[in-house]
Amino acid sequence: MDETAKHLKTLSANLDYTKVTVLVNDKTTEEGRLFFHKEKAPEVRIEMQQPESKIIVFRKNKAEIYYPKINQIQEYNLEQRAGLVEEFLLLGFGSDSTELTKSYEVKYLKEEEIDGETTALLDLTPRKQNVASQITKILMWVSEDSWLPVQEQFSQPGGDYMIARYKAVKVNAPMSPSTFEIHPAGGARRVKMN
Repeated sequence: MDETAKHLKTLSANLDYTKVTVLVNDKTTEEGRLFFHKEKAPEVRIEMQQPESKIIVFRKNKAEIYYPKINQIQEYNLEQRAGLVEEFLLLGFGSDSTELTKSYEVKYLKEEEIDGETTALLDLTPRKQNVASQITKILMWVSEDSWLPVQEQFSQPGGDYMIARYKAVKVNAPMSPSTFEIHPAGGARRVKMN
């Protein structure tokens, strides 16, 4: 894992993101693509295509969400929450074992197969109270070939959880800087959210 973190510069993957609300037994899934560029301040682009199109870009303590259907970009200042965003969004991508154990109590649970791939299942419990108040536990299935996450499950205090699955992962393929910019249709409205 440490060796992978050292050499990781860019990553792209297909992303399935499922949110489960336990109380009402509701499950919603979004499908899209994830793009990551490892910098001093990492850059991330998530393009959700199903069920509704939206583009989310994280750059330099700022998040932008573009909703093509209404041609609107919502801007968020993440300066106060930059650490949390990186801990959740980039967990396992470019993180070495020292960074993980500094932020989480890490336990190896078992080996498990996911889509024919052998993974190491890790149980991560947040050490910081501000993280633990939002995410009580993270299960991370790490490929024993690439040492990158294949699946992550984020459990929330009320029992609800989110599952992110990564498929068709490509590492260190060239990416244009414009990948991490939003190019809206003409006349897009920008709204500052905080």
